[in-house]
Amino acid sequence: MSGATTTTRPTDAVVVRRRGSRDGTLLATSAAYAVLVVLAVVYVYPFLITVATSFKPDAEAAADPLSLVPDTFTTAAYSYLFSVSDFPLWFRNSVIVTLVVTAGRVFFNSLAGYALARLPFRGRGVVFALLVAVMAVPNVVLLIPKFLVINTLGIYDTFAGLILPLLTDAAGIFIMKNYFESIPVSVEEAARIDGAGVFRTFWSVVLPMARPALITIVILSFQGSWNELSHFIVASRSADLYTLTKGVAQLSAGGLGQGSQFPLKLAAAAVMTIPVAVLFFVFQRRIMSTAEGAEKG
Repeated sequence: MSGATTTTRPTDAVVVRRRGSRDGTLLATSAAYAVLVVLAVVYVYPFLITVATSFKPDAEAAADPLSLVPDTFTTAAYSYLFSVSDFPLWFRNSVIVTLVVTAGRVFFNSLAGYALARLPFRGRGVVFALLVAVMAVPNVVLLIPKFLVINTLGIYDTFAGLILPLLTDAAGIFIMKNYFESIPVSVEEAARIDGAGVFRTFWSVVLPMARPALITIVILSFQGSWNELSHFIVASRSADLYTLTKGVAQLSAGGLGQGSQFPLKLAAAAVMTIPVAVLFFVFQRRIMSTAEGAEKG
């Protein structure tokens, strides 16, 4: 009996400890999820207010701006936005600039990153050091030099002035360089043995292998150029070249009339977020599938 008792007690203690460990893990997990839910609500709530207020009349929006359910549902703000204001023009300009800039950054950042990662040339270390130094400089510091260059080249207040200075960026080159360095050199050596030149090796062999980095560049470039404001302010002044950021900024400052105009302003902001949100969710699925494929491989 005593032997059975001494054998059972440690087992019971182990069970109690395991049960306590599971309870502690469950409590910690529940607390973590609770914190995440609170943070998600804090993050999403302003956007919900934006969408809800865009469907309110002006008087209701001013009287009860934090309500998520409009007492009087109306699409007057959206009708005015698309039929009376220059919002369609701003949207068109943003689409043109963003698509061209995104395509340019994917191509030129990849070329520059591959050159810094693989091609031996004098001063490569200095070029990379300058690239890192440019990344450390705040964009606002470069606004005046950027304006002087654009004006000197004669492309001020043109689409070329809006697009050309944004066709490459230091962060994108840095990302592509680091990714290309992670690809085995033996892959390129095999391509060269088969007779492929430098550009052929880059375009047909190395670049397809850099799909995760390319997706990152696409997302960052699209989001950055779509939300760009400071460059567009110094690169143009004509109303025909207003992008969404510049037009909505003018709209927020009361450019279309008197009063608060909360529904109109927030309707413009809500529509402006749609392309970036759609792009992110589409490419997020591709990133996840790419990561899963890499793990299985």
